[in-house]
Amino acid sequence: MNADVRTAWHKTLLLLTLSLLAVIALLQPTFMSMVEIWERSETFAHGYVILPIALWLIWRNRSYLAAIPAHADWRALLVIIPLGLGWLAARVGGVLVVEQYMLVGILIATVWLILGPRQFRALGFPLGFLLLMVPNGEALIPPMMEFTADFTVSAVQLIGIPVFREGLFFTLPSGEWSVVEGCSGLRYLISSITLGILYAYLTYRTLWKRVAFSLAAVIVPVIANGFRATMIVLIAHYSDMTLALGVDHFIYGWVWFGIVMLTMFWVGLFWREDMDDAPPPAAAIKPVFALPATLTLVVIMALIPFYEGRLNNRVIATPAFVLPTPMPGWTLQEKPFSSWEPHWVGMDQRLLGNYRKGDQQVMLFMGWYGAQRQDAELINTQNFMVRQKHPEWRSMRRVENQKTISGQPLPLAESGLLAYVGNQRILAWQWHRIGGKDGINPYQAKFDLALSKLLGQPDEAAAIIVATPYTDDEKAAAATLNEFLVSHKVELDRQLDRASVP
Repeated sequence: MNADVRTAWHKTLLLLTLSLLAVIALLQPTFMSMVEIWERSETFAHGYVILPIALWLIWRNRSYLAAIPAHADWRALLVIIPLGLGWLAARVGGVLVVEQYMLVGILIATVWLILGPRQFRALGFPLGFLLLMVPNGEALIPPMMEFTADFTVSAVQLIGIPVFREGLFFTLPSGEWSVVEGCSGLRYLISSITLGILYAYLTYRTLWKRVAFSLAAVIVPVIANGFRATMIVLIAHYSDMTLALGVDHFIYGWVWFGIVMLTMFWVGLFWREDMDDAPPPAAAIKPVFALPATLTLVVIMALIPFYEGRLNNRVIATPAFVLPTPMPGWTLQEKPFSSWEPHWVGMDQRLLGNYRKGDQQVMLFMGWYGAQRQDAELINTQNFMVRQKHPEWRSMRRVENQKTISGQPLPLAESGLLAYVGNQRILAWQWHRIGGKDGINPYQAKFDLALSKLLGQPDEAAAIIVATPYTDDEKAAAATLNEFLVSHKVELDRQLDRASVP
């Protein structure tokens, strides 16, 4: 590579680096949110190494890439602008994972803008690999926990050991077990996907082999986690609950994961193609400097967070809410029927009341959000009925269905809670109310609230929960909640709807 070409490449790469840093600086809260998750979560700590790996992949192909023409391609703005608007919608709607994907997408499209389509295609895998920086996958935890519980219980029963299961909790003659978030196998899955995709790219050149191995990296760890959980239960069972508990539990898990991954890589070597002869590199081509494209990108990226700041400067309404007046036969009680309360965060207003009618007892909870913003959102992973490893209560199930209250449909999530001591149970119904409509779908709620905020309209919302205790008769508990809502929901809805009027 002669001096002129080398100088031109240095200038172009410097401009590209400055463009990427400008995007990160202008959308800095999103980038820092990813770093914060990498820092606090072992599941997503791999995010730190994704960028260095991508840079290494580019560096190892530098001679090949230098021979590909590089010039600005303004068509990339047709992708960058929608991604920027997507970032704005996700930002105001509080959908952090989408917000992070939009940022990474903008960074990837910036390479297309500065270096052009041919360079962009040649850099396809390293750029696509950057998407793994986004800490995503927590939505898979509940179904993976269910799969782990199904697999483990079925395997233990197949061996002939009696098992009693209730939700994610099951009991063997030797002791009790529960499938918690750490048992879901999400860490194994994410690690396997990251290593598997990288291995497939480096080991194979045929597309179908790369795709096949990447799919195996998704399927194998899920099944392997089922075997891991089963082995831990069996080791503990046959050792009278002396082995595979505490630290051993995690050590056995990671040793098993290492064996599975090494086996998968060993099998994959039978079809390796990385030893094939590569064509000699062509002569380097002088790139075309793209300063106007960079300036245009910076202007666009500056306008989007500016508009977001304007939206967030709205005054939050503070209406006064009161508990619904007890209808005939019902009375308000000072003493709750249990120590349990739903865990909701960031509310602008909160109502919590305990009602009684004879032997019937109902707790009413309402959390009202005057505006959706960071850490104060209706839909938030920190809003839940019972936290993992709660000292007194455990969540046995959560199902979404629809009830009919006074002839009107009410979509809700029904949760069953069980106390560790005694046989005390709680039946809880949860839903939200947005713009005078009840719902339970979190994705629809996020979309509706984000759209309202983007259009400058109110984005108030409320979470409502009613709960009642019972021992054995769940149908009677459901009838109690139904009777309470028939009497009190109209007044509560009236207050919420009046507060939502602009």
